[in-house]
Amino acid sequence: MRAMILAAGRGERMRPLTDHCPKPLLPAAGKPLIVYHLERLAAAGFCDIVINHAHLGEQLVAALGNGSPWGLSITWSPEPVGALETAGGIRQALPHLDTSNDDPFLVINGDIYCDYPLRAMRLDAGDLAHLVLVNNPIQHPAGDFVLTQGRVSDKTGDGASTFTFAGIGLYRPSLFRGLTAGAPAKLAPLLRTAMTNQRVSGEHHQGRWEDVGTPERLTLLDQELRAAATR
Repeated sequence: MRAMILAAGRGERMRPLTDHCPKPLLPAAGKPLIVYHLERLAAAGFCDIVINHAHLGEQLVAALGNGSPWGLSITWSPEPVGALETAGGIRQALPHLDTSNDDPFLVINGDIYCDYPLRAMRLDAGDLAHLVLVNNPIQHPAGDFVLTQGRVSDKTGDGASTFTFAGIGLYRPSLFRGLTAGAPAKLAPLLRTAMTNQRVSGEHHQGRWEDVGTPERLTLLDQELRAAATR
C-alpha cells in the first residue's frame, strides 16, 4: 500500500512562521512535523510515499530528498502557486499512487501530530473511504461527521454526537477520478456524496491528536513533547 502526505497548503493561520518556512517543516521538539509522519509510516511498513507541495515546496524537497534517511522512497507531486485544495491535490498525484486496480491508499495531513497506529487501517470492498475521527477540539466544537457502528454520515442536526475528521483517511482512487486533473477541488463534497451512498466507514481514535494550526498550538505541542522526552 502506498501513502500520501498533504504538504501543499499555505498555512495562513500559522503566519508569520510560514512566510519563510512551509508548515510541515515547522519543528516540534526539534523535529519537523512531517518527519514524525515519515517515521511512523516507515515503522508501519510503508515504503513508497507521495508528497505534494506548492508554497515554498523547494524547501521540502531539499529537506527530505528521496526519503532514504527513513528507508522510504519519496515521489514529489508539485502543484501551482495557490495549490489545488485537498481533493485536487490527491487527483493530481494519482499517477504516482499505483491506482490501476483501484487499490486504496493512505492520506495524511502534513500539519497534524497523531499517534494513530497506521498499520491498523483497512477498507472494505464496497467502500470508497475510511476516515479516522477524533473528539472535537476546543477550536472546532461542532465537529465534522457522525460515526454510528463503524459508518460515517454527515451531520444531521438531530443531536447525534459528532466527531472531527483527523486528517487521516484511506481512499480508493475511484473517489477522485471524476475530478479534472490540475483543477482545484475540495475533499468534503466528495466524502459527503459517498456517505449518502453508504460507502464511507470510520473509526474513533482516542489517542493523541493535534491540529497544529497556529503558532500557539505549535508552541504547546513543542513543550509537551519536550517534557515527555525527559520523563
